[in-house]
Amino acid sequence: MPHRELTYSIRKEAISGIVVFLVALPLCLGIALASNAPLFAGIIAGVIGGLVVAPLSGSALSVSGPAAGLAVIVADAIKDLDSWNAFTCAVLIAGLIQILFSLFKLGRIGEFFPTSVIKGMLAAIGIIIILKQIPIALGDTGDFKEELSMLKYFAGESAVTEIIEALSNMTFAAILITGFSILTLVYWDSFAKKVGGVFSYFPAALIAVIGSVILQQLFYLLSPAFALVPGSKSFVNLPVADSIYEFTQFFTLPDPANFLTIDVYTTAFVIAIIASIESLLSVEATDKIDPYKRISDTNKELLAQGVGNTCSGLLGGLPLTAVIVRSSANVYTGAKTRYSAFFHGLWLFLAVSLLPHTLNMIPLASLAAILIVIGYKLASPNLFREMYKNRSQFIPFIVTILSVLFTDLLIGVLIGLGVGLYYVIKANHHASMTIVRDDENYLIRFNKDMSFIHKAEVKEALLNIPAGANVIIDGGKASHIDFDILDVLEDFKESCGLNDIKLEFKHMIKPGIHTGGAKREIS
Repeated sequence: MPHRELTYSIRKEAISGIVVFLVALPLCLGIALASNAPLFAGIIAGVIGGLVVAPLSGSALSVSGPAAGLAVIVADAIKDLDSWNAFTCAVLIAGLIQILFSLFKLGRIGEFFPTSVIKGMLAAIGIIIILKQIPIALGDTGDFKEELSMLKYFAGESAVTEIIEALSNMTFAAILITGFSILTLVYWDSFAKKVGGVFSYFPAALIAVIGSVILQQLFYLLSPAFALVPGSKSFVNLPVADSIYEFTQFFTLPDPANFLTIDVYTTAFVIAIIASIESLLSVEATDKIDPYKRISDTNKELLAQGVGNTCSGLLGGLPLTAVIVRSSANVYTGAKTRYSAFFHGLWLFLAVSLLPHTLNMIPLASLAAILIVIGYKLASPNLFREMYKNRSQFIPFIVTILSVLFTDLLIGVLIGLGVGLYYVIKANHHASMTIVRDDENYLIRFNKDMSFIHKAEVKEALLNIPAGANVIIDGGKASHIDFDILDVLEDFKESCGLNDIKLEFKHMIKPGIHTGGAKREIS
């Protein structure tokens, strides 16, 4: 590429990076808020997502940073580990686990989770995010119990009871800011599209945040008693440095003693699994909207995510993933390369280091509104209607949601996965073989490979064969048949003489042997 063209390309990528930065800034702060983590930790993760992950990424257009899908895990883990430093150790270890995933070529790990379970998990996270942000949206910024499980409702410790308590501590200024922010998030894009021009370059989340700052200033000028109290817990509270040395002290280094704690490793494994799945799903979605239809290297992406999370944990940041919201913004602003994601991280770093006073003017109610809208998108009524159309998808979906809400994320996903696997096995049973009857003549045809999970179905089919029947069992479409199935067939063959059943095998293979299409008759 000629130097002039490369320079022009980098300039365009830098401009695209500005738009992505404007989308990412409120999300980094909001997701840290939803995670009950230091707000600065969200910025650290966003910066690393740009400066570290982007150059290593297996995707040309995906953008990484703190993700709403991990907010519940983070909040729960911080509470359980009882130490922010211990949690950052877990993030560091999670990154190392992801690097191992990439070395073992596990880039396709996300494909082993049923879509219904993944959608159920994200919908449950959306519901929890909404419940946790409602008190802040109402203006109650007190110290919450941070209990996420709905099962704790009767003990007075759940997100529901926090909402009830918040109703008695409402702040009307916060409610107005929340309402303004939600209306902006809902209607800004259609307004900007209709008006066009410079308006189309500003994302709704940024307009909501800027508008909420202006609204708060107006409240304070017109009626200080009505406005939110400046400098209170109602605002973003990023640390402000007076020197470069002081700025470096904002980063938290892990305490080696925490690496001896079993709970840290358990948390790390959960983060590694969920973060990897969310990243791979986001990359797959980004590939679908890539105008050049490039196919991402998922193992390379896992490596990039692993390095990113290792660095984030090392510096005191939140865990990060590839995120579809930021990635979509990257695509639609015309980005073509990884430079755009890199620049978005650079702009984030410059903003937090040069403009902390400005960022601390942002009301938390506005960030809560952004998260409520994100939660609604994760658990939208349209999603429920779509899943309801297919019962085999809907039941694992709804079971996953309820299990996550009434237990915790990991247990809920495992329960949903179990229900999802049941329907997968059930579907396999229905499609595994065909039985055709013509008077006393029976044809049993295996439609695909037969494993031990089909044993009960084969037994039931053979038990229903009446005495005196003529039976043909055809394995022509199965390239592999387990020993379990062949044992059942051999037992049936031995019993045929007692029931005057004439049995014939066609295209049956030796027990447990892959023949690559060449069939051997069983004896």
